Parts: sequence; structure tokens; C-alpha cells
Amino acid sequence: MSIFTKWLQQKHDQKILKTIDPLVKEINSKEKEISKLTDEELKNKTKEFQNQLKEGKQNDYILAEVFATLRESSKRTTTMRHFDVQMKGGILLTSGSVAEMKTGEGKTLVAILPAYIHALRGEGVHIVTVNDYLARRDAALMGQVFSFLGMSVGVVNTQGNSYIYDAGHKEIDQKRDEEGYYKVYYDFLRPCTRKEAYDADITYGTNNEFGFDYLRDNIALDVKDTVQRGHNFALIDEADSILIDEARIPLIFSSSIEKPTDFYEQFKRLADTLKEEEDFKLEEKTKSVLLTSKGIQTTEEKLKIQNLYTYQNKNIIHHLENALRAKVLYKKDKDYIIRNKEIVLIDEFTGRFQIGKMLGGGAHQAIEAKEGLKIHKESKTIASITFQNYFRMYKVLSGMTGTAITSKEEFTKVYKCDVFGIPTHRPVIRKDNSDFIFTTNNGKLKAIAKKINELQEKGQPVLVGTASIQANEELSEHLKKAKIQHNVLNAKNHESEGEVIAGAGVLGRVTVATNLAGRGVDIKLGGVGATEDQYNKIKSLGGLFVLGTERHEARRIDDQLRGRSGRQGDEGETRFFVSMEDSLLRVFTSDKIKSIAQMLKVPEDEPIESKVISRALENAQKRIEGHHFDARKHSLEFDSVIDTHRNEVYKKRNTVLFCDSYDEIFNEFVSEEKIKSFLELDGDKKEKNNKNVQRTILRVIDHCWSEHLANMDYAKRSVNIRGNPLMEYRKEAVVIFKSFWDDVRTIVNKNI
Repeated sequence: MSIFTKWLQQKHDQKILKTIDPLVKEINSKEKEISKLTDEELKNKTKEFQNQLKEGKQNDYILAEVFATLRESSKRTTTMRHFDVQMKGGILLTSGSVAEMKTGEGKTLVAILPAYIHALRGEGVHIVTVNDYLARRDAALMGQVFSFLGMSVGVVNTQGNSYIYDAGHKEIDQKRDEEGYYKVYYDFLRPCTRKEAYDADITYGTNNEFGFDYLRDNIALDVKDTVQRGHNFALIDEADSILIDEARIPLIFSSSIEKPTDFYEQFKRLADTLKEEEDFKLEEKTKSVLLTSKGIQTTEEKLKIQNLYTYQNKNIIHHLENALRAKVLYKKDKDYIIRNKEIVLIDEFTGRFQIGKMLGGGAHQAIEAKEGLKIHKESKTIASITFQNYFRMYKVLSGMTGTAITSKEEFTKVYKCDVFGIPTHRPVIRKDNSDFIFTTNNGKLKAIAKKINELQEKGQPVLVGTASIQANEELSEHLKKAKIQHNVLNAKNHESEGEVIAGAGVLGRVTVATNLAGRGVDIKLGGVGATEDQYNKIKSLGGLFVLGTERHEARRIDDQLRGRSGRQGDEGETRFFVSMEDSLLRVFTSDKIKSIAQMLKVPEDEPIESKVISRALENAQKRIEGHHFDARKHSLEFDSVIDTHRNEVYKKRNTVLFCDSYDEIFNEFVSEEKIKSFLELDGDKKEKNNKNVQRTILRVIDHCWSEHLANMDYAKRSVNIRGNPLMEYRKEAVVIFKSFWDDVRTIVNKNI
């Protein structure tokens, strides 16, 4: 953001925060009175609030007393008391906003404020985290507060694991640790059914689990197999990661389809014969490949076809492009690893493995062919939804993150959420240094090793952020050669992620991690449970030193890394070490900038502090952010078409699934002649027959919907060469969707 834009944002935030100061004062004025209540009287407040809402009172009317009650309950159960700035965050989140709160400012504690007030209506609240560990941790810790007030708490984890908070599940050891917090054990969480976890007043889980459970509910053939109960209020932790970075990633349920494996190997062999620049060009900015005239001619000769670009050859182009992308774009140990002779994808934003996830449209099979692995069957989509469209279903949507302001426009336009910067409880005193720029990557690595060695010798802990597993391991090898002791954290050893990151503040410790590893886990100076002397020792050395090894495409990710240091007013220092060979500078800056760096003729391991290059770097990031925003906006415009179809289909499907009277579904899908024959059946036969109608209709809708998704996907690809692709797509969508319902009714009547 420009200095002027930042100033305007700060003025905007200050103005809004000032308007809620009286409400915070009102909350504080009730603290003394509420603190006198007995535990039983405090618990009864929940029923009192629920009755007020049933009488027609709005959230604003009861908010001050609700928040004061929750603060007192937190004090009694966890010893944690909400600060005034946390109350401000809670107020803004209640109304459906995104709050930018810095690392260490207690987002977990803030989250329970809007969660409690929205849960009072009995319609369910979803608190969304980025991984299973955080969902369990937060539910176990904050479950104490909710349970004290008579509210139930559930957790949905991967592989169908679900839990309910149960204080009496096992004997609980509530000894206080050195910081005064109650130790929280997972004995609080009792295994339960998925339905029970969703029926709880507040449910914690990851974005993937909430999204996939929604899709599962909409392919269920029996009411008892559905688990969710609507989309009332969602509060998303790390909102920028989920609502922006992962926004376009579709959640997909699929079934395998037969296609000969030598089909992919054939295109792999063809791609191997084509040369970059000569036969095809790689566009790194858009991550696409384009055949040249020579490449088209070579392909036509090798495949013995007259014209590559005809309707009949559309699959050839599609699979050849997949093979070329696998060859030059998808990099081992950056985009995927091979584990147990299987391709495992790596999340580009978090560096975590995406176990069980496969790229669609034959792209995954193209990578398998490239690596000479067993080729899995290609899949056919049965149901899918993007996070953009899933989270826009909630009546009220809120989010928290350490970095949101730079994405304000997207949060506002796409999710209708305003963005506010919440002031820190204590001033941030962290020192953010200007970038060190090096002419070569090798020089950069030498300088990084030298700096880390210098910091380690004096005992100052260092967290090093890398952009990929490949860069992570390359730096680790460099540090080993320099005999620098360090811990490595990336997707290959992510199981110990929380533990490694939490210990990154220990005296003399060096932790090399992918940029977003351990997101959501606080780094405390001296480590978890450090004594006051240990804490003060690290503080006197300058706190945690965060060293970034290259700039990310999004400034938010850089800011997240910086934010690991200087939590809650601690000392801290950050600096990024970048080289002219980093992809961001290599691909997105001009030749003029590169020539300036070369003209300076400094040794490769000596830094350049150039305002011109630093400005070019930031401008490159702004351009990329703008490009990605436009791409997500463009994608959403197309996805909104299929989303309209999805909403109508799922609504009618639920009418069939939850029907009280078979008449309402017969009239919609069954011919008059068939209905007449059903009416002639007697008692048990009629009931059994009707149930089988019902099942048939559900299966037919699912089958036709899968075909419809494939037809819409082809339509989206085919309109790209037309004048106004979106308008053409919308026109075709009307015809295709009418055909969908015609097919449903025809097939239903043939099969009952």
C-alpha cells in the first residue's frame, strides 16, 4: 500500500474504533457486578440471553452484558481476561468483518466473543482453523469457557474423526503452568459421531472438512447420512489464507473413469521431443504453455493429423498441454514429492502435504507419467465447490488474520466484509530492516550462513523462512557445511510442526522453516514455559530474529513471516535476503533493474541496499497481487454461473431427500401416467414403491449433475477463444441447464 493509502486506512480504522469505545466502556462497567455472581448464576445467564433473543431483542441490545459475562467465565476457567482491544475485535467480528490482529494478540480468545453471541440463537456456529491440531487445541482450551456457560462444543477432523467437549470424560489435571494458564489435555475431547459434533452449539474444524461435509450431505441418499444443519455464522481464523490464497481451489468428490494408461505415456514421450522456445513457450507469469508454429507442425506430423486445432482434437491439445506443464512447470520438491511411489502434492501457500489430493483433468496422471510411476485412473467430478462460494453461503461471515489490510478490496467486493486493523495491546517495537539484495543465489546463501552464525554465537534465536521445500533443503545443506546447528521444518516432517515452531525462541536456536509453517502457533521468547530469567535473556539479545530468504508473490505472506517476531510488545528484528536470481525478480522485473544490479559490480556475498531495486520488488508484488485478484474475480464470475445451478439443484434434491409427502416430488419429476399407476397400489406396496422412487430420483439427479459439471467445464474451455467469453458462457449455460432438467425427468421416467 502507498503511504497515503495506509494513512487513509488508519484514519478509517480509528474512526470506526472510536465509535465502539462507548460499548467497550459499557462492557467494562458491568464487570464488577457480574464478577459477584455465583458460578450457577453466571451459567444461567445463557438461558436469560436466549430468552431475550426469542422475545425479539437484537444482538446489539444484549452485546455488552453477553461480552461481560463471557469475560468473567474466561477468567474463572482459564485465568485469561479479555483486554479492551480484544473486546473491540469481538464487536467488529460479531457484525461480519475481517479483523487484522497481529501475532500473539490472542485471536483464539477473541474468537469466543462473536461465537458465543451467535450461538445463543441455537442455529450453530462454525469456527474455521487451518489444521486439525489447531481445531482440537482451540476447542479443548475454549471449550472450558463455553461448557461453563452451558454451551456444547464439537470438533470435526480429517478421516471422519469427530469429538465433543466433555469435562467429565476422564480425570483432568488442571495444574497451572508457569504462565498461569491451565494445562489443557485432549482428555476433554470425547470421540463422537459427525452429526453430534455439528449439533453442538459451536463446532471447530478446518475449511476442508466443513466444505467436504457440505458436499457429502448433498450426495446422501438417506436423511440419516446428513450431518450439517445450515450455515448461520462462520468465523475464519487465518482468513487471508482460506478466503484468498485458497479461494479458487475446488473441493471435489469424484469417481474414477477408465482411460488407457499408455495414453498419458504417449503424450509424455511426445512432450519430451518438444523443445522450449523452439516448439513451445513457457509463460511463468500465468503458469501456462503455448505451442509455437513449429511445435504445432511437429505435433501434427508425429500424430499424423491434418489440423491440431479442430473440435475432434480438443483432447489431444488438452493432454499435450498437461504433459508440457508436467515437464517444465511442476517441480519435484517444490510442487510435489514422491512418497511410497506416489505423487503427493505440496500446498504452495503453507508448504504442507495435501495427502490424498489429486490434480484434475489428467494433470496428475501427466506428472505420474513424467516420473515413471504407476498411473492412477483419471477421475470424474460428482460434486464440487470452491471456498469462495462455500463461505459466501453463511448468513454472517467474519475472519481474523495478522495480515488483511493489503487485501481489503477483495474481502469487501467478494465477501462483503469490511476490514479493520485492531490496535495491539502493547506497542510493536520490532525492528523491520530494509532488504539485503545480492546479485546471485549462491552469494545470498553465503551471506545468510554468515549472518546466522553471527546471531547464533551471541545466542539470539533465529527463524529462517523459505519459500519451498527445495529452498528449505538447499539452505539446510549450506548450513550443515558451515557447521551451523539448526532444526529443519517442512512438509516432510510436518507432524512436529507445532512443537518445532513453539520452540523457535529458545536461546541460540536456529529454525529453518517454510514461510507459513506453524501458522497459528505462538513463538515465545525462551520457549514454552521459559522462566523470567530465560525470557529476559533473549529479550536483552534483541528477541527473535526473523530472516526471510526471498520475497513471496504476496506481501501478506512476507508480513506474516515478519509477524512471528515481536509478539505482544517483545523485542524482535527482521530482514529479507533476496537475490536477482529469485523468481520474483527474475520474472517480474525489467532488464533495466537487472542491469543496475550488474553495473554496481559488488562481490556476490555483499548486499546491495538499493531503493530502486527495493521499489521494483514491491511494484512486482503489487502487480502480481493485482493479477491474482483479477484471476480470482474472473474465476468467481464463471463459478457464479455454476453456483446458481448448484443452489437450485441442491435445493430440489433436498426437497426429494427430506420430503414429507411423496406427492410434491412426483409432480416435479414423474409423468402423470406413472403417478396414476402408483396411486392404484395398496398400503405396503405403495410405501415401498414410493421409497424406491425417491431413491431413483436422487441417483438420477446425481448422475445428471456429474454430466452437467463436465459439460459446463467443456463450455468454459471452449468460450475462451470468443469475443466476450463470460457472456458466451452464460448464454450456453442457460441451454445446458435446461437440458440437464430435461435429462433428469426423461431418465427418471425410464427407470421407475
